[in-house]
Formats: sequence, C-alpha cells, structure tokens
Amino acid sequence: MIKQRTISNCDINRSVDLLVYPLDTLKTRFQSPHYKKIYYDASKNAINRKVLFRGLYQGIGMYSLTGYGNLLQGDRQSRVNNITGSVVLITIPSSGAFFTTYEAVKSGLEKTNAVLSGSSKPFVPQPFIHSFASSVAELVSCFILTPAEVLKQNAQMARRPDNPDSTIGAQKSATIEALKKFKRPSQLFRGYTALAARNLPFTAMQFPMYEQLKSTLINYRKDNGTFTGAVSERAWTTSISAGSAGSVAAVITTPVDVVKTRIMLSAAGESSEAAAKQKLKREGRAIEQLTKRKGGLTVAREVFQESGMRGLFRGGTLRAAWTALGSGLYLGVYESGKLWLEDERKRL
Repeated sequence: MIKQRTISNCDINRSVDLLVYPLDTLKTRFQSPHYKKIYYDASKNAINRKVLFRGLYQGIGMYSLTGYGNLLQGDRQSRVNNITGSVVLITIPSSGAFFTTYEAVKSGLEKTNAVLSGSSKPFVPQPFIHSFASSVAELVSCFILTPAEVLKQNAQMARRPDNPDSTIGAQKSATIEALKKFKRPSQLFRGYTALAARNLPFTAMQFPMYEQLKSTLINYRKDNGTFTGAVSERAWTTSISAGSAGSVAAVITTPVDVVKTRIMLSAAGESSEAAAKQKLKREGRAIEQLTKRKGGLTVAREVFQESGMRGLFRGGTLRAAWTALGSGLYLGVYESGKLWLEDERKRL
C-alpha cells in the first residue's frame, strides 16, 4: 500500500511542479539580490517585464526526463546532460519520502498516543502529532531536495539572449550553465539548513491547520446531513483546506524563504577555503581579507538594511499564490487517490 501511495504521490508532484514552476521562477527573481539591477528599469521606474518573464521554465530539465536511468552511464558530457535533465525528477523521491515518512510517523504516534491515553483524553494533542510528523518528514525530504533546489534557482537566474528560443534546448543551456558554476559537490548542499529552516515552520503550521480545516468542513457537512463520503467530495474539501492553510503558512515564512533564496544563489560562487587563500596569495592580498561564508542572520540583516521589512517579504504574494494552487491540487489529488486505492484494496 505504501508503494502505491508513493507512486501516486510522485506522479501528482511532477504534474503540480510543472504547473506552478513559472510562479516559482518569478519569486526567485524577485527575491534575488540582483533584482533591481537585472529586472528593474530605473529610467522608467518600472519592472522590465520583457526580461522578467523570459525563460520561466529555465532549470526544470524537461528535455531529458527519460535520461534518469542512464545517469551513471556514458561519457562525461552525457552524464552532465542526464544530471541536469533529471533535476525535476529529484522532486519525485523527495515528495515520496515526505509522505511516506509523514504517514508512518503520524500512524505510529497515534497508536502510541492511544495506548498512553487509554480511555481518557489524548495524552498528546493531535495538532502536535501532525506538526512533529510533518517536521520529521520535512527533514528527510529537504536532504534529498537541496541539490536540486540550489541548481534550479541558479538556473532560473541564468541570463538568456534578447531573442530566446523557448525550446527545450534553451532550457538545457540554462541548466548546464548553472551546473558548470559548481566546482565541488558540497556546494550543491549549501542552503540545506536554510531550506529546513523555511520548510519546518511551514509544514508545522500548514499541516495542523490543514487537518483542522478539513475536519471542520467534514463535520459541518455531517451536521447538515450533506456529507456523502464520496471521493470527489473528499478531494475538494482537502483542496480548499490545504490551499488555505498553505497560503497562510507561505506568507508567514516568506522572510526565511528570501534568506534561503539568497544563500542558494550565492552557493555557485563559493570556493573552498584553501582555493580562496591561494587566490588571495596570487593577487598579493592579505589572508585577513578572506570573506567568511554568510549565515542566515547576516543575510537577513543585509536584506533588511537594503529594503526594510518589504524586502524580507518580497515575493510573498507569488509564494502564497503558487503554494495555495500547488498544495490544493497536490493534497486534493493525493487524498482522493489514497481513498480510491483503499476502496480498491477492500474490493479485492
């Protein structure tokens, strides 16, 4: 059953990712430290829409979805093409890992809670169980997702020609261009802490709100005698609950998302300490001039000094919109798919 759910989750996640990806690209560009330099026309005091809306699918790696199985085969260039073409595929195991972990942890905690509580009130409130389960699942998911997220955001910022060809080849060039900036594999994990710092409070807020809203809607319909228990009914109640909870959590966690974006965009330009020291030595500069890696709080202070609170919440509306759409569709289809699979299993 878990295997069936995981496969269903992966298919749903891939479809939703393709749908909301352009909004994610716009959010990354708005949050970039180079936003005003690249996407804002100071002479006209307006956004340069032609540049901003160019290459919205950069980094998604759609041109080589079938190349995942050949990832470790072929010559170096083939491996590069397959790796970059499989960026979107990394969201599939991360999504499957999240929901498999979430369901397993939640189920285990609920059983333990029932034993500890006996016939009295729950020993641990249900919202805490949902928050803890989603947090554990998020840590697992973030570890798988971080390299793809770093590569994706750097590809989203790749500059395209004035007359870009919106074909698969253009997407390929953007992803390869971003990948070539990374000299060490460890650079692709730069931002794991920031990603977890964003996603942990996000899921800890979203899932309790989502479960509560869903329960409230279902109980309301039961009280009115309109509840049917049909798969379609559970799908739309789940979609509304997930979309609403997701959008609220997205807005609240936007400042952490801004910090995460900036850390990941700077990952490609980082070099090892030894390499940085050698560069300073060649240039005849003192070792004291070696710039230390910026932490999350330092980045947050820089953003606040540049643009105030408005800068920390930049991209919040876009983030709320694509989260509401993505979470609503994703969890709505996931929940209906789960119920359908359970019904099919009972019939066997």
